[in-house]
This record gives sequence, C-alpha cells and structure tokens, in this order.
Amino acid sequence: MSIRASLALLLLVSGLLGQGGERLTLEALAHPTLKKTYAGMPTTRLEWLPDGALLQTKRDKDQVALLRVDPRSWEAKPLLEAAPLQAALVAAGANDADAKAALGRGAFTWNESRNAFLLEVKDQLFVVDVKAASAKRLAGGKPDEPSLSPDGAQVAYLRGNDLYCVEVATGRETRLTSGGNETVFNGRLDWVYQEEVYGRGSFKAFWWSPDSKHLAYLSLDETKVPVFTLMDDRFQPQQAHRARYPKAGDPNPIARLGVVDLAGHTTWMAEPYPGKETLIVQVGWDPSGHLLAAHQDRVQSWLDLRRYEGPSSAVLVREESKAWQERLPLPHFLPDGSFLWESQRTGFHHVYHYSRTGQLLAPVTAGNWDVRRIHGVDPKTQQLYFEATERSPIGLDAYRIDLSGKGLARLTEKPGTHRVRFNPAFTAFLDTWSDALTPAQQSLHDASGKSLRLIDANPSEKLKELALGKVSFQQVKTRDGFPMETMLVLPTSFDPSKKYPVFQYLYSGPGAASVRNAFGRDMLWFQFLAQQGIAVWVCDNRSASAKGAASAFGVHRNLGAQELQDQLDGHAWLKAQGWADMDRLCLDGWSYGGFMVTYALTHSKAWKLGIAGAPVTDWSLYDSIYTERYMGLPSENKAGYASSSVQKAAKDLSGKLLLFHGTLDDNVHPQNSVMLIDALQKAGRQLQFVLLPGAEHGPRTPEQIWAVNQTKWEFLSKNL
Repeated sequence: MSIRASLALLLLVSGLLGQGGERLTLEALAHPTLKKTYAGMPTTRLEWLPDGALLQTKRDKDQVALLRVDPRSWEAKPLLEAAPLQAALVAAGANDADAKAALGRGAFTWNESRNAFLLEVKDQLFVVDVKAASAKRLAGGKPDEPSLSPDGAQVAYLRGNDLYCVEVATGRETRLTSGGNETVFNGRLDWVYQEEVYGRGSFKAFWWSPDSKHLAYLSLDETKVPVFTLMDDRFQPQQAHRARYPKAGDPNPIARLGVVDLAGHTTWMAEPYPGKETLIVQVGWDPSGHLLAAHQDRVQSWLDLRRYEGPSSAVLVREESKAWQERLPLPHFLPDGSFLWESQRTGFHHVYHYSRTGQLLAPVTAGNWDVRRIHGVDPKTQQLYFEATERSPIGLDAYRIDLSGKGLARLTEKPGTHRVRFNPAFTAFLDTWSDALTPAQQSLHDASGKSLRLIDANPSEKLKELALGKVSFQQVKTRDGFPMETMLVLPTSFDPSKKYPVFQYLYSGPGAASVRNAFGRDMLWFQFLAQQGIAVWVCDNRSASAKGAASAFGVHRNLGAQELQDQLDGHAWLKAQGWADMDRLCLDGWSYGGFMVTYALTHSKAWKLGIAGAPVTDWSLYDSIYTERYMGLPSENKAGYASSSVQKAAKDLSGKLLLFHGTLDDNVHPQNSVMLIDALQKAGRQLQFVLLPGAEHGPRTPEQIWAVNQTKWEFLSKNL
C-alpha cells in the first residue's frame, strides 16, 4: 500500500510560552484548590450600542457596573452602577441578597435599543430602565427564557411548557398557549431538539415578529418518544431521572409551527407536509413580517426554506445532498427584498444572492474554503462582511467582499483565530484573537482592518515562566492525497536521535475539527505531557477537517471505518519522522472521540493504550436526529450499524483500555459503556473502568475533574 505524506504546510508557533524554566504540575493544572490560572484574564466584556458607542459590563467580585465607552477617545462614563441598580430592584420587590446575587452573575437580556434589560431574581422577572435607573417587577412563578419584544412593550416567556406574555406598562399577563404538559412543549425545546438542532444550553422555541404583533413558536409532542431512566445511586433511596429520548429508529417528537396574534389572541398552526415526518430546524421572520421556517426530512437529506402567508407557504429555496444536508442559517435580507443565502451545494459553505421570489441571482463567495459567519452588509458600500477560513482551515479571519463577488479583502492580520463584532454602521469592529500559544487578546479596528486600539493585551506572567515544548502544525496526506491538518507538541528537551512515546488526542466527529490555531484548554495538558518526555499528536481525519461539507461524506452510513483509515495514514507520517516509538502510542478521546478510541482499539492493533470518555459503543443507542443524519435509519442500514458497532467487535480489543462514564449522562447514556463492558467480559477481555457518580456528559465538580486527570496520568505513567 502506497501512503503519500507531505509537509505541504509547516507552521511553527511562537507565542508567549516557553520563555522560562518552570515545570508544570498536575496540581497546578487541575487540583480543586491548588490550580493556577495560566491563560490570563477574560477579555473585557463589550458590545456595540445602536448609536456606535460601546457598552461595557464591568464586574468586580460580586459587583457589576454598566459603562458607556466612546470608541474614539475610550472615555468611559457610568450608565448604571451596582448600588443604585440593586436599590432599584429592592424597591421593586426583590430581596436585597437575591438582587445582589443576580446582578453579580451579569446575565442581562437586553432589548434591541439597549436601553432596558430583563433580569431574573430568584424566580421573579424584572425589567430595568437604564436611563431612569428604575426597575419593575413583571412576573413571578419561575418565568423561563424571557424575551423582550422588538418595541420593548411586551415580554414573552415560558412557565412550565406553555407560552405567556406580559405588558411592560401595565404588568398584565396573558397566557398564549394551553395544553403544555409533561409530553407537550409549547414554545420550549425538548432534549433532542435542544441538543441536536437549535444548540445546547437554550430551550427557547419562540420568536417575535419585527412589528411585535405576533409570536411564532414550536409545539413539540413527544408522547410517543420512549422514556429512558437514569438512576442516581448516591442517595438512599435511589433517585430516578426519567426523560424521553429517541434513539435511532425510535419515534421522534412531532413538531408543529404555530403563530399567535397578540391583538386577538388567536393562533394558527402550519403543517406544510401533511402525513410526512419532518424536522423544523429554523424559525424566524423576514423584515416585512412574513414567517420563515426551514424544514428537513427525518434523515436530513434535504432542506426547504419556506415563506408563510398565514398557514399557507411556498418553498423559497431547496437544498439537497447525496449524503446529508446540514442545517443552514436563515437568510440575510437586503433593503430591496432580495436576500443572501448560505449553502454547501459546491461542497464548501458559501454565500449566494437570491431575488425576493427565490431565484438565484449570483454567487457572492466561492473557493475551497468555508464562510463561517455573516456579519451583515454595509448599505452604503454594498459590501458583505463575514468570517471565513480562506487563509487557513485551522484559523479564522474577517473579510469583506462586494455583492458582485469581486474585491475580496482580508481585514485581520495575524495568523490565528479572529472572532469579530462590527458596529451597526460597519465602520469599526472589535477583534478577539488568539493562536495556539497566545491567550485571547482584544483590539479595536476600523473597517479596513487598521488597528485603532489594543484593548486587552492579556499578559500572563505565569505563562512566561514556563519551559514548554515546540508546537507545530503540519499537513499530512492520506493514501489518496487528502491533506489532513495535524498538530505536534514535542517534548521539552527534544532530541531527534531518541525515541519518544506519543499521546494522541482526537474527536473525529463529522465537521468537528480539533486542530485549531487558537488558545484552548487542552494546550497546557499537552505541554505537561511534553515536559514528561511524551510527544503529543493531534490529527483531524478528513471528515473532521472542517474543509467543506463534502470532505465528510465518506463516513456516510458507516461511521468509524474511514476515520480509522485516515488516522492510520497519519501514523505512517509519524513513523517516518524517526523519533516516534510506534510501540508506545496512546489514543485519547471523549464522546465521539471516545467512540473512536474504542473503535480503533477493536479494529486495529496500532495503539498500546486507549483512554475513552462517554463513548457511543453502538450507534443504535444514540439519539435519532444526530445518528440518522450520518447513518440513516437502522432498518435501512443494518450492515452499517453492525460494522460500526464497538460492542460487536469486543473480542478483538487490542491494548489496554481506560474507560470513563458519568452515571447521569443524558447525552451518551452509560448504557453504552455497560453494554461494552458486558461484551468485553464475555469475550475474556479486560479493561479499567471509572464511574463518575452524578456526572452528566463529563466530570462536573472540581473534585471529579481532578480525579479524572489523576487517573489518566497514573494510567499513562504505568503503561506508556
């Protein structure tokens, strides 16, 4: 077999690290009380105001103050300080201690004008008028996911599984939906929609119309979704945690789209695909007040963007894929009614200009790179501002381009990862930048990219004191020529004439890159290993490369096989370097990475050790929306589910396996690990298993994090 490998790109990163002589300790990285902070301070919390000034939220211990900052002079004037704000909340009915605690968290939900915000204080909802420094209690009874209307006159929120609205001026509350219960969610996402469609952490499923007269919402009925039970054995009696969780092939929640007219309190429901099971993956409004929604089939092979006129609708754009179709953002509308639409139809994520009726006018961006985020269009210059990977697939930069597709210009200078925020007029932007060895810094730039001010240099003296290994990025080609992105951290006192063990970290999930030129929490762990004489290797197989959607399609209906082949091709390059001890390799990963560790150790003999956290060990055990996107339905892909199963290959386990799983993991159920352990024991194979009591999809408490790190290091020290 011929394996082609090359150093098509070699980037040596020299940042703040490695200038001193201090050694890292495990205690300094992860101990509950002895842990040190090496990454400096978080960047200043700033956001643009509608008039082009900046709003700074300044926190000092448990106090918070709001400042208005002039971006030209950097003069800061108080908008609202902690003491009067706390007093206003108390005057409105909040408990003093509860108000202080809520303000200390700084979790404000702002209106569009940024002159008022919502604050939850101990199960009560308050609105704060910034200019008047006054507060008003709006609702009690645990209002959840509150959202101000665009005109600021009303607030919608959830109570239980129904949608409510309160008028700010009068405090009058109206219940907008009924019928919400343990299995019917009106305006609230269930677990699988939150995890796999709209994004982990928020359960909000309602959207204001631009004129504040209507609320669209999702209604999810999970009556037919099976219940999965997790037991918490830390207590006597045991505590059962029951939740509805659709595994691959199970009934999904039934999704319907509703709209409430707030004037007449009437509701209509939209069902554009009668008799067909679909997912509703985006909801919003166009500037003229028409409802928009993106619908997909169950296995996500197509996506329809629909525009609604009441309950009737028409398809504006349809996207289809030979493998799977990713969820796409809603359109960005222009003043003439035309819109910008993001698509992966060429295999890469790009922007297209459409007429108001859904006719393609022209592509705006093109190339073998991905647009990651649209920031908007300057109405004066008709230039689009966006973030993309045009310079490097492992970094992120800000760009602008004419809507004609001409005049592409990069606005950010330093290699690395730039996350930017433009002011409303597109005359300036805030840039938060880091690279692999430099913690996040924040700066202000004009629209051309010229630096106007360094806001946060974020120096970390502790970093400068450390003696750490060299970090390099390489492109390594697979046997068929695909350039994989890789990162190497060499031992501190590296000698190329010697042999070194290698710790290999991976995630490997579709479109989820691990090799990034950005400062991350794993780097100091990697550097700790490098100080112990262990090289660290991170290799993104092609499906995880984030180099266009099409690069991942090779894993369709057979997760694990191509990923492993690519990782083994990476080993060929590693072996060719001469210094890697290929008999002393450890593979480490969590979640999808945990699946890949267990898959690799049961489908190859390349690794001496494996460390797996919360692995999927048979894809029939994972949730329907994620799994079926990549694997299809179990009834239609029996061979693929069987060949990707770690459990079915348990007898072929090679090397020593360390396995972690939380007892309350509601994402990848501990059932996955229990069934794998059962299969391994039946096959006469041994492993080391660590249970994390009360943990969900990873260690949660400082003590558990310390225990996991201790166990990993002891496992490596003893066996690698």
